[in-house]
Amino acid sequence: MIENLLSFISITFVLTTVATLALFYWAIKSSSVENTRKKASFILLGLIIWLLAQAVFTFNNFYNSDVDFFPPKIALFGVWPLILTIVLLFATAKGRQFIDSLPLINITYLNMVRIPVEMVLFWLFLNKTVPQLMTFEGRNFDILAGVTAPFIAYFGLKKGMLDRKFILVWNFICLGLLINIVVSAVLSIPSPIQKFGFDQPNIAVLNFPFSWLPTFIVPIVLFGHLVSIRQLLKK
Repeated sequence: MIENLLSFISITFVLTTVATLALFYWAIKSSSVENTRKKASFILLGLIIWLLAQAVFTFNNFYNSDVDFFPPKIALFGVWPLILTIVLLFATAKGRQFIDSLPLINITYLNMVRIPVEMVLFWLFLNKTVPQLMTFEGRNFDILAGVTAPFIAYFGLKKGMLDRKFILVWNFICLGLLINIVVSAVLSIPSPIQKFGFDQPNIAVLNFPFSWLPTFIVPIVLFGHLVSIRQLLKK
């Protein structure tokens, strides 16, 4: 854990992680397919186990040790397993059935967690554990996705007041915002490929509970956009 960090920052992030988990579970439970709804509890349990495993890694300073290791340990053991899972879901027939059964409106509301995430990143910058470029004072405009998500979900998907093409473009823009901050964050971590933040590197994500950002919240948000884009293109 990060020493001398105000407790409310960690608490806010833990609650944000729990909210992400709850919203994703809500999306699965709201599926139009009964078989998908039946899997919700098993998926929830699997994700809880995953979060606990990531907590163990960070509490034991696994991601903090040997920063010259390439690829960074957090990418190898915390990010790629979820990315591969997403790829398998899109590559298999059963995976695509699961994807297409998820309600678009619930998946869109999930993006609201990006608001507290951006607030936490700003507080971490003030505490010198992430570089400024990872905040909305720098190159990170991801908070716009979180602010606009409830309007897209309510007026666009529930009320039908927005064209589907508009919602599709919104998803592509928000996906671009996500990729932008992910690239900045990766290149700011102390590692052989670090390009940014040498005076104030991105060390927060190597510590608990902020390691849950790249190892859980970001992959879930990424998955949500890919699901939404697939469904909107099909329609």
